[in-house]
This record gives sequence, structure tokens and C-alpha cells, in this order.
Amino acid sequence: MNYDLLITGATIHDGTGKAPYVADVWVKDDEIILIGKHNATSYTAKNIINGSGLILTPGFIDAHAHGEPFKTPAFDNFLSMGVTTICLGQDGFSPDLSEDSYTSGEALGNWMNRVDELQPGVNIVMFVGHNTIRMQSGTKYKPEPTEEDLTEMEQLLHEGMDLGCFGMTTGLEYNPGFNCQTPELDRLAKIVGERGGMIMSHMRSENDATIIPAIEELLSQGQYCPVQISHIKVVYGKGTSRAEEICKLLDNARDNGIKASADFYPYTASYTSIEILFPDWAKLPYDYEEVKASRGEELKQFLKSKIEQRNGPEATLLGTGPFKGKTLGQIAIELDKPFEEVLRDNIGPYGAFGAYFIMDEALQDTLLQYPYTMLCTDGSPFMNHPRSFGSFAKMIETFVLKKQLFSLEEGIRKMTGLTAETIGIPDRGFIKPGYKADLLLFDPTEIKANATFENPMQLSTGFRYVIVNGKVVKEQESFTGERNGRVLRKPQL
Repeated sequence: MNYDLLITGATIHDGTGKAPYVADVWVKDDEIILIGKHNATSYTAKNIINGSGLILTPGFIDAHAHGEPFKTPAFDNFLSMGVTTICLGQDGFSPDLSEDSYTSGEALGNWMNRVDELQPGVNIVMFVGHNTIRMQSGTKYKPEPTEEDLTEMEQLLHEGMDLGCFGMTTGLEYNPGFNCQTPELDRLAKIVGERGGMIMSHMRSENDATIIPAIEELLSQGQYCPVQISHIKVVYGKGTSRAEEICKLLDNARDNGIKASADFYPYTASYTSIEILFPDWAKLPYDYEEVKASRGEELKQFLKSKIEQRNGPEATLLGTGPFKGKTLGQIAIELDKPFEEVLRDNIGPYGAFGAYFIMDEALQDTLLQYPYTMLCTDGSPFMNHPRSFGSFAKMIETFVLKKQLFSLEEGIRKMTGLTAETIGIPDRGFIKPGYKADLLLFDPTEIKANATFENPMQLSTGFRYVIVNGKVVKEQESFTGERNGRVLRKPQL
């Protein structure tokens, strides 16, 4: 038997969290065929890699990512930190489902086919965005959709599932999602559950004072389908005990048959649109210039209070726009005006994205240790936050080796098998015969997350080999030029 790839003598962490073992792995085309002892008289391989002294793991799966394949098809930022599969369509936003799209101008099915033809650097798992189908159905900003609106949203959701999407995402702090009510979400969750999918949610609130009802709203949908808290965090929360309360809430739900889980990026600063600082009445569909004219002083006081609550102007670092790379405090000094006036007059609700230093390390570390928390980046090739380029490397470098929050086996599980099982990706996330050959070979002590908040777009280093669907796409710190990813489609029930 002639194989395409043989990796000899590596220590295999298979994605289950169980004890590692030493073996050889044989690959033909895009599939793992054999795991065992190398016998050169019986089998040959075109490419042989000596894995002695190295760790072999499944390719990492990013449970919550962003990206535009037609702008950055290589996805080098993900491959450099060992990520071979990313989940897109997050926070309620996906490529639109109709030809007269209000955003992308083409059907989601055409988008997926074109991405396949493009052959991206990583595999892509797609979700239907609730905000997107709200806009496309004509529901838009209505707090209470009509029956016709709901039927149209249900149809669009079915269409997305027909195309192989793995479920639906919600973005309830964003427009138009924050207008919706719980019954609407429950109704759509029934469709997701009937189709064997899951819901990932950027919940209605991540703030300490209101996070419990936000989680409870998501768990309501959990009656109908598995649910996942996107980028779990407790803004303004402090200490391990607060995190333990959150974990207990999820455990109680699981004890009652609800499949509840979470994903997590390993940084204590979030990153999103500056609109998160503005009140609902200053955002679309309201006219911002009219709001400034009629309620300008009220808006200024709101913004002042909000920023002070969020650790002050030095805790907001702009990542895009003319003030990119500067804190709100620095901009206020430069412009010689109060930071709240800078926000109101110079930036506005849609004028920038930023990083917000608002999380407690002890609390966040505890959330990461929860057995059903998996890793994500919530990043993209063009996002000015180190999570986009460093999250998975940092998991090994900081949380496994330096802090020793858990074993390497458990760290690998949170980046591979747990994610594949939770999302329902049938043939990835584990090293098993018959599974796809998304593989990483590395020495854990060599892994470095080089991205910083000052210089966030530095690639991670240390992964000796990155293999996507059976082909080596990165060796040492050089890319081979191969792009071997594909759009993964959920098997139909």
C-alpha cells in the first residue's frame, strides 16, 4: 500500500483529553488511514516526517472567528497558531441568503460555492446570522415581528440549514438583534433543533449586573437545541467565586438536559465596534445628527458615565479609524477636549472599532477551566487585537505551560475534540482512522504568541508542521503555498 504521508514516532494527543501515546500515523489523500507501528516492508509513503520527540495533535478548531475569504484567502494568522478550521457567520451576521441582499449582494449558497472554488487556507464552518435574516426578511428593527415576518425568518433559516450551515448565531447587543424578544428566539431555536444544529450567542448582556438574565434567556432556547455562550466573559465582574456562579448556572442547565457550553478568547480586553458605548437611542434606525442636535448634552453625560464605568478613557484603545493605536485618553489630550465630547463629536457610534480593558484575570481564568469551555479567537486576519494572531499559541504558552491551569491533554481537547463534538463536525477534531488529516506537529516549549496590543498583527511561531486535509501547508515558519481548506457542510438529518 502506498500512502501520501507518514509521520513516525510522534507523541499523539488525540483530542479526547486521554493520556498521550507514541505511534506512527499514515495518511492517504485527505484521510488518516492507519495508526500504529511503522513497517517499511509492508507500506511506503511519498513523504515521511520524523515526529520523534514532538507532539502530534488534531488541527485546532476556532469556535468563533471572523474573516472574509475573498479579501484574505490564505488565513495565515490562523494557520500560524495551528488553527485549521474556523467557524464564521458569528454574532448574528452571515453572508445574506438572497440575491437582492442588503449586504453581500449574493446568495449564501453561491458564497459558499465560491469560497470552495477559491480554496481557502483553512476549513470553514458556516452559521446563519439572526441579524442578517432579520434584515433580509423585512423584520429589521421591529420589536414584535408579524406572523409573516416570523414565517419568512423561519424559511431563511431552513434555507441556510439546507446549505449545510451548522446552526444559527445571535448578536443581541447589536442592531437589529437587540430589538428582538425572547419568544422570537425560542421559535427560531425550534427550527435549529429540528435540523440538528446549535445556537451560538453574543448574548444580550455581558455585564456583571445583567449577565444572569442574559444567560437564562439563552438557556430558554436550550430547551430546543444545544446553546453556546460566545466569547464568555463577565464585564466588571471580579474574582473566582463570580465565575463559579456562572459555571454552576451552566451545570444546572446541563443536569436538566440542556446542552450548554461556551467559547473563550484568552485576553482580558474585548474588541468590538465603538457602538457598544452608545445608548440605543443614538444608534440606527435613529438619525445620529438629529440625536446630537436634540439630546447632545444627555448623550455627552451618558458617554462620560459609560467610560468611567468601563475603567476610564485609558481602558479604551482604538483599533481602526483616524485615531487607530491611541487610547481615548490620549485622543482627548491631543484634541484638548473632554473624552466624552471626542466620542460624541469626533468618532460617533460607527466611527471605529476598539479594544476595551474591562475583564478580571482570576474570573476569566476560572471560566476557561470550565470543562465545557472551548477556545476561540473572536479574531480575523485584519482585526487589531492580539487574539486574532495569538489565542491558540497563548493557550499552550501561557495557560498550559506557564500558569499550568490544566494539562496539555486538556488544553488540546479544548482546542480540538470538544469543539468538534459540540458543533457536530463529524470527521475532525480527533486523531482516528477515517478522520480527516488536519494535523499539527510541534514542541510545546517552542510555541510563542508574539502578538501584543501595541503590535497585534505578529504571527505566532513554533508549529513545525501544519497539515490541512492531508497536505503540508506550513513547515517551520514558512508557508508552502498550498491552500487546501474547504467549506464544511453539516450532514443533513
